[in-house]
Amino acid sequence: MSKAIKEFFTSETVKAKFTEMLGKRAPQFITSVLQIATSNKLLENADPISIYNSAAIAATLDLPLNNSLGFAWIVPYGGKAQFQLGWKGLVQLAQRTGQYKRINVTEVYSNQFKTWNALTEELDADFTIEPSGDVVGYVAYFMTINGFEKVCYWSMDKVRGHAKKYSKSFNSGPWKDEFDKMAKKTVLKHTLSQWGILSIEMQTAMKVDQSVVKDAETVDVDYIDATSKEINKEEERLALMIADCKKVDELLNLKSEVEKMPNLLENYELKFASLSENEI
Repeated sequence: MSKAIKEFFTSETVKAKFTEMLGKRAPQFITSVLQIATSNKLLENADPISIYNSAAIAATLDLPLNNSLGFAWIVPYGGKAQFQLGWKGLVQLAQRTGQYKRINVTEVYSNQFKTWNALTEELDADFTIEPSGDVVGYVAYFMTINGFEKVCYWSMDKVRGHAKKYSKSFNSGPWKDEFDKMAKKTVLKHTLSQWGILSIEMQTAMKVDQSVVKDAETVDVDYIDATSKEINKEEERLALMIADCKKVDELLNLKSEVEKMPNLLENYELKFASLSENEI
Protein backbone atom coordinates (compact mmCIF):
# COMPACT_ATOMS: atom_id res chain seq x y z
CA MET A 1 0.00 0.00 0.00
CA SER A 2 1.16 3.51 -0.77
CA LYS A 3 2.59 5.07 2.37
CA ALA A 4 1.06 8.42 1.41
CA ILE A 5 -2.44 6.95 1.12
CA LYS A 6 -2.15 5.01 4.38
CA GLU A 7 -0.91 8.04 6.29
CA PHE A 8 -3.61 10.22 4.75
CA PHE A 9 -6.52 7.93 5.65
CA THR A 10 -5.25 7.12 9.12
CA SER A 11 -4.75 10.78 10.04
CA GLU A 12 -6.94 12.11 12.84
CA THR A 13 -8.45 14.76 10.56
CA VAL A 14 -9.67 12.23 7.98
CA LYS A 15 -10.91 9.81 10.64
CA ALA A 16 -12.84 12.64 12.27
CA LYS A 17 -14.44 13.58 8.93
CA PHE A 18 -15.66 10.03 8.29
CA THR A 19 -16.83 9.66 11.88
CA GLU A 20 -18.91 12.79 11.39
CA MET A 21 -20.50 11.24 8.30
CA LEU A 22 -20.79 7.61 9.36
CA GLY A 23 -20.50 7.45 13.14
CA LYS A 24 -19.41 4.05 14.45
CA ARG A 25 -19.19 2.66 10.90
CA ALA A 26 -16.31 5.00 10.02
CA PRO A 27 -13.38 2.64 10.89
CA GLN A 28 -14.84 -0.17 8.79
CA PHE A 29 -15.48 2.21 5.90
CA ILE A 30 -11.92 3.58 6.00
CA THR A 31 -10.59 0.02 6.00
CA SER A 32 -12.65 -0.79 2.91
CA VAL A 33 -11.27 2.28 1.11
CA LEU A 34 -7.71 1.27 1.95
CA GLN A 35 -8.39 -2.28 0.69
CA ILE A 36 -9.75 -0.88 -2.57
CA ALA A 37 -6.64 1.27 -3.03
CA THR A 38 -4.39 -1.70 -2.26
CA SER A 39 -6.09 -3.95 -4.80
CA ASN A 40 -5.45 -1.60 -7.72
CA LYS A 41 -1.93 -0.46 -8.63
CA LEU A 42 -3.13 2.56 -10.57
CA LEU A 43 -5.41 3.62 -7.74
CA GLU A 44 -2.64 3.04 -5.22
CA ASN A 45 -0.59 5.70 -7.01
CA ALA A 46 -3.51 8.10 -7.49
CA ASP A 47 -3.89 11.44 -5.72
CA PRO A 48 -5.00 10.62 -2.11
CA ILE A 49 -7.27 13.67 -1.96
CA SER A 50 -9.21 12.52 -5.02
CA ILE A 51 -9.63 9.09 -3.39
CA TYR A 52 -10.84 10.75 -0.21
CA ASN A 53 -13.38 12.93 -2.02
CA SER A 54 -14.80 9.97 -3.95
CA ALA A 55 -15.03 7.98 -0.72
CA ALA A 56 -16.66 10.95 1.05
CA ILE A 57 -19.33 11.12 -1.66
CA ALA A 58 -20.05 7.40 -1.22
CA ALA A 59 -20.29 7.94 2.54
CA THR A 60 -22.61 10.92 2.10
CA LEU A 61 -24.87 8.87 -0.18
CA ASP A 62 -24.53 5.92 2.22
CA LEU A 63 -23.47 3.58 -0.58
CA PRO A 64 -20.96 0.84 0.34
CA LEU A 65 -17.73 0.72 -1.64
CA ASN A 66 -17.64 -3.00 -2.23
CA ASN A 67 -16.94 -4.26 -5.75
CA SER A 68 -18.94 -7.45 -5.21
CA LEU A 69 -22.05 -5.49 -4.15
CA GLY A 70 -21.95 -3.13 -7.13
CA PHE A 71 -23.46 -0.03 -5.52
CA ALA A 72 -20.49 2.26 -6.19
CA TRP A 73 -16.79 2.11 -7.03
CA ILE A 74 -13.66 4.20 -6.88
CA VAL A 75 -11.69 3.77 -10.10
CA PRO A 76 -8.40 5.27 -11.33
CA TYR A 77 -8.13 7.57 -14.29
CA GLY A 78 -5.33 9.94 -15.27
CA GLY A 79 -3.56 9.79 -11.91
CA LYS A 80 -6.73 10.58 -9.98
CA ALA A 81 -9.69 8.68 -8.57
CA GLN A 82 -13.13 8.77 -10.15
CA PHE A 83 -16.42 8.06 -8.42
CA GLN A 84 -18.45 5.47 -10.34
CA LEU A 85 -22.09 4.86 -9.54
CA GLY A 86 -23.48 1.35 -10.06
CA TRP A 87 -26.97 0.54 -11.31
CA LYS A 88 -27.72 -1.09 -7.95
CA GLY A 89 -26.75 2.18 -6.28
CA LEU A 90 -29.28 4.02 -8.44
CA VAL A 91 -31.98 1.51 -7.48
CA GLN A 92 -31.05 1.88 -3.82
CA LEU A 93 -31.33 5.68 -3.96
CA ALA A 94 -34.64 5.48 -5.86
CA GLN A 95 -36.11 3.11 -3.28
CA ARG A 96 -35.23 5.51 -0.49
CA THR A 97 -37.49 8.18 -1.99
CA GLY A 98 -40.54 6.05 -1.30
CA GLN A 99 -41.89 7.13 -4.71
CA TYR A 100 -41.21 3.96 -6.69
CA LYS A 101 -43.42 0.88 -6.60
CA ARG A 102 -41.25 -1.05 -9.08
CA ILE A 103 -37.87 -0.40 -10.65
CA ASN A 104 -35.51 -2.63 -12.59
CA VAL A 105 -33.06 -2.86 -15.48
CA THR A 106 -32.03 -6.03 -17.29
CA GLU A 107 -30.36 -7.51 -20.34
CA VAL A 108 -32.47 -8.57 -23.32
CA TYR A 109 -31.21 -11.68 -25.12
CA SER A 110 -31.67 -12.56 -28.76
CA ASN A 111 -34.10 -15.40 -28.06
CA GLN A 112 -36.26 -13.07 -25.92
CA PHE A 113 -36.44 -9.97 -28.15
CA LYS A 114 -39.08 -9.49 -30.84
CA THR A 115 -39.81 -5.79 -31.39
CA TRP A 116 -39.53 -2.37 -29.74
CA ASN A 117 -41.85 0.55 -30.47
CA ALA A 118 -40.15 3.77 -29.33
CA LEU A 119 -43.34 5.82 -29.66
CA THR A 120 -45.67 3.64 -27.61
CA GLU A 121 -42.82 2.28 -25.48
CA GLU A 122 -43.96 -1.28 -26.06
CA LEU A 123 -41.23 -3.88 -25.78
CA ASP A 124 -42.30 -7.22 -27.19
CA ALA A 125 -39.94 -9.63 -25.44
CA ASP A 126 -40.47 -12.90 -23.62
CA PHE A 127 -38.73 -12.74 -20.24
CA THR A 128 -40.37 -15.96 -19.08
CA ILE A 129 -37.97 -18.12 -21.11
CA GLU A 130 -34.40 -18.98 -20.20
CA PRO A 131 -32.12 -16.45 -21.91
CA SER A 132 -29.80 -17.71 -24.63
CA GLY A 133 -27.77 -16.29 -27.48
CA ASP A 134 -26.26 -12.81 -27.48
CA VAL A 135 -27.40 -9.82 -25.46
CA VAL A 136 -29.09 -7.55 -28.04
CA GLY A 137 -29.99 -4.68 -25.72
CA TYR A 138 -30.94 -3.42 -22.27
CA VAL A 139 -34.29 -2.32 -20.88
CA ALA A 140 -35.07 -0.16 -17.85
CA TYR A 141 -38.48 0.04 -16.23
CA PHE A 142 -40.09 1.82 -13.33
CA MET A 143 -43.53 2.41 -11.89
CA THR A 144 -44.16 5.15 -9.35
CA ILE A 145 -46.61 4.76 -6.49
CA ASN A 146 -49.14 6.91 -8.37
CA GLY A 147 -49.12 4.45 -11.28
CA PHE A 148 -46.91 6.31 -13.76
CA GLU A 149 -44.86 3.82 -15.81
CA LYS A 150 -41.86 4.20 -18.09
CA VAL A 151 -40.08 1.64 -20.27
CA CYS A 152 -36.83 2.50 -22.06
CA TYR A 153 -35.00 0.09 -24.36
CA TRP A 154 -31.55 0.63 -25.85
CA SER A 155 -30.15 -1.71 -28.48
CA MET A 156 -26.60 -2.98 -28.07
CA ASP A 157 -25.48 -0.69 -30.90
CA LYS A 158 -26.97 2.32 -29.13
CA VAL A 159 -25.29 1.41 -25.83
CA ARG A 160 -21.90 0.90 -27.48
CA GLY A 161 -22.26 4.10 -29.49
CA HIS A 162 -23.06 6.07 -26.35
CA ALA A 163 -20.13 4.56 -24.44
CA LYS A 164 -17.61 5.22 -27.22
CA LYS A 165 -18.75 8.81 -27.57
CA TYR A 166 -18.92 9.73 -23.91
CA SER A 167 -16.02 7.76 -22.43
CA LYS A 168 -12.39 8.11 -23.45
CA SER A 169 -11.62 4.99 -21.39
CA PHE A 170 -14.06 2.76 -23.33
CA ASN A 171 -11.29 0.36 -24.39
CA SER A 172 -9.49 0.19 -21.05
CA GLY A 173 -11.73 1.19 -18.14
CA PRO A 174 -14.97 -0.08 -16.58
CA TRP A 175 -16.65 -0.29 -19.98
CA LYS A 176 -14.13 -2.97 -20.92
CA ASP A 177 -14.01 -4.82 -17.59
CA GLU A 178 -17.64 -4.42 -16.48
CA PHE A 179 -19.56 -3.74 -19.69
CA ASP A 180 -22.82 -5.31 -18.53
CA LYS A 181 -22.92 -3.32 -15.28
CA MET A 182 -22.02 -0.07 -17.04
CA ALA A 183 -24.66 -0.65 -19.72
CA LYS A 184 -27.37 -1.26 -17.14
CA LYS A 185 -26.35 1.84 -15.19
CA THR A 186 -26.34 3.98 -18.34
CA VAL A 187 -29.83 2.96 -19.50
CA LEU A 188 -31.34 3.19 -16.01
CA LYS A 189 -29.65 6.54 -15.33
CA HIS A 190 -30.99 7.92 -18.61
CA THR A 191 -34.51 6.68 -17.87
CA LEU A 192 -34.61 8.10 -14.35
CA SER A 193 -32.98 11.40 -15.26
CA GLN A 194 -35.48 12.00 -18.07
CA TRP A 195 -38.72 10.79 -16.48
CA GLY A 196 -38.16 9.71 -12.87
CA ILE A 197 -38.80 11.41 -9.53
CA LEU A 198 -35.36 12.55 -8.40
CA SER A 199 -34.46 13.19 -4.78
CA ILE A 200 -31.55 15.51 -3.90
CA GLU A 201 -29.49 12.37 -3.25
CA MET A 202 -30.24 11.01 -6.72
CA GLN A 203 -29.42 14.32 -8.36
CA THR A 204 -26.11 14.44 -6.49
CA ALA A 205 -25.29 10.85 -7.44
CA MET A 206 -25.95 11.53 -11.12
CA LYS A 207 -23.84 14.68 -11.03
CA VAL A 208 -20.79 13.01 -9.46
CA ASP A 209 -21.02 9.80 -11.50
CA GLN A 210 -17.85 9.25 -13.56
CA SER A 211 -16.23 12.41 -12.22
CA VAL A 212 -13.19 13.38 -10.19
CA VAL A 213 -14.68 14.99 -7.09
CA LYS A 214 -12.68 18.11 -6.26
CA ASP A 215 -14.69 18.95 -3.15
CA ALA A 216 -17.12 16.49 -1.59
CA GLU A 217 -18.79 19.10 0.61
CA THR A 218 -19.66 21.52 -2.21
CA VAL A 219 -19.97 18.69 -4.77
CA ASP A 220 -17.52 20.44 -7.07
CA VAL A 221 -16.52 17.95 -9.78
CA ASP A 222 -14.33 17.64 -12.84
CA TYR A 223 -15.23 15.34 -15.73
CA ILE A 224 -11.83 14.29 -16.99
CA ASP A 225 -12.99 11.14 -18.76
CA ALA A 226 -14.86 13.08 -21.43
CA THR A 227 -16.03 16.56 -22.26
CA SER A 228 -19.12 15.89 -20.16
CA LYS A 229 -19.71 19.47 -19.07
CA GLU A 230 -19.83 20.70 -22.65
CA ILE A 231 -21.91 17.71 -23.73
CA ASN A 232 -24.41 18.22 -20.92
CA LYS A 233 -24.80 21.91 -21.81
CA GLU A 234 -25.31 21.07 -25.48
CA GLU A 235 -27.86 18.37 -24.64
CA GLU A 236 -29.75 20.82 -22.43
CA ARG A 237 -29.76 23.43 -25.20
CA LEU A 238 -31.03 20.97 -27.81
CA ALA A 239 -33.62 19.49 -25.45
CA LEU A 240 -35.11 22.96 -24.94
CA MET A 241 -35.09 23.63 -28.69
CA ILE A 242 -36.89 20.32 -29.36
CA ALA A 243 -39.52 21.17 -26.75
CA ASP A 244 -40.04 24.63 -28.29
CA CYS A 245 -40.63 23.34 -31.84
CA LYS A 246 -44.14 24.00 -33.08
CA LYS A 247 -43.83 22.55 -36.60
CA VAL A 248 -42.28 19.46 -38.17
CA ASP A 249 -40.07 21.65 -40.40
CA GLU A 250 -38.57 23.31 -37.33
CA LEU A 251 -37.82 19.92 -35.85
CA LEU A 252 -36.24 18.64 -39.06
CA ASN A 253 -33.78 21.55 -38.94
CA LEU A 254 -32.43 20.10 -35.69
CA LYS A 255 -32.06 16.53 -36.95
CA SER A 256 -28.34 16.65 -37.80
CA GLU A 257 -27.50 18.05 -34.37
CA VAL A 258 -29.73 15.59 -32.50
CA GLU A 259 -28.15 12.62 -34.29
CA LYS A 260 -24.91 13.52 -32.52
CA MET A 261 -26.65 13.27 -29.14
CA PRO A 262 -28.00 9.69 -28.66
CA ASN A 263 -29.68 10.63 -25.37
CA LEU A 264 -32.03 13.01 -27.21
CA LEU A 265 -33.11 10.71 -30.04
CA GLU A 266 -36.08 9.30 -28.17
CA ASN A 267 -37.29 12.78 -27.18
CA TYR A 268 -36.89 13.87 -30.80
CA GLU A 269 -38.84 10.90 -32.16
CA LEU A 270 -41.70 11.41 -29.71
CA LYS A 271 -41.91 15.14 -30.54
CA PHE A 272 -41.78 14.36 -34.25
CA ALA A 273 -44.65 11.89 -33.95
CA SER A 274 -46.69 14.37 -31.93
CA LEU A 275 -46.19 17.23 -34.39
CA SER A 276 -46.79 14.99 -37.40
CA GLU A 277 -50.13 13.85 -35.95
CA ASN A 278 -51.20 17.45 -35.36
CA GLU A 279 -50.36 18.48 -38.94
CA ILE A 280 -52.32 15.67 -40.57
